[in-house]
Amino acid sequence: MNPIVVKVGGAAGVAIEPVLEDLAALVSEGWPIVLVHGTSAAADALAARIGMTVRRITSPSGHVSRYTDPQMLAVYAAAAAGDVNTSLVAGLQQAGCNALGLAGVDGRLLVARRKDAVRAVEGGRQRIIRDDFTGQLESANGDLLRLLLSAGYTPVVAPLALGLNGERLNVDGDRAAALIAAALGASALIILSNVPGLLADYPDESSLIARIDPAHLPMVEGLAQGRMKKKILAAREALAAGVASVILGDSRRAAPIRAALAGRGTMIGEGLKMEDGRLKIGSLEAIESMQVAG
Repeated sequence: MNPIVVKVGGAAGVAIEPVLEDLAALVSEGWPIVLVHGTSAAADALAARIGMTVRRITSPSGHVSRYTDPQMLAVYAAAAAGDVNTSLVAGLQQAGCNALGLAGVDGRLLVARRKDAVRAVEGGRQRIIRDDFTGQLESANGDLLRLLLSAGYTPVVAPLALGLNGERLNVDGDRAAALIAAALGASALIILSNVPGLLADYPDESSLIARIDPAHLPMVEGLAQGRMKKKILAAREALAAGVASVILGDSRRAAPIRAALAGRGTMIGEGLKMEDGRLKIGSLEAIESMQVAG
């Protein structure tokens, strides 16, 4: 069975416990899973505790990211590779899953090129920021993750990449998960957040878009609001790299990973089904027969 990559968001309102319980149960059933996590709320909280102001950068295309100067980089690294990663690993260990925490700098798991000049829009005008330590992802070490999976570990990855000059870089967790899914030849990439999926009329959760043909992604990208923009971008990158299916799911529901695999959320690409205990890629209609609580 090819691995599944699960990305759990780091924003406020994301339900972590159901994700960890479901993931541990699936691993006990023989599913190889890599968990990638976000960091935003934890990094913001740590910055607030030490009196540091958090700044956001809006790109000309409308994507919002964290301004990561050297001081914020230290806060981000402490939150990502320290607080969040170890908390998730401990939670999985408590659930009986032999999880192992990694930052992207470990074993060159995630390599990125530092953005020397970042374009930002402020007050309707563009400006150049040169002291930002964010990175454009270039590669993921799939061999390392396969080695860990084959040894019975469940990797938990913090989105902190290694720069080309050996520096630490803040990278987007959704896009890191997409790159890891591509490097592993994953059966699916599941991105779990605090909304049911892509909403046609945000924040109306009843306006969920259940299915998107990859060819139609450009037509629906304009519907994405806030952090969902990066998730759609990550989905597009994963699909372009050969991942057959991307599901945008809800961390707050029961068995959120199983629910996503069963089509509860926004399914982009091929459908998924179970056959003889193994995950298969099939038509979108095939997933409706899977039984999921909630």
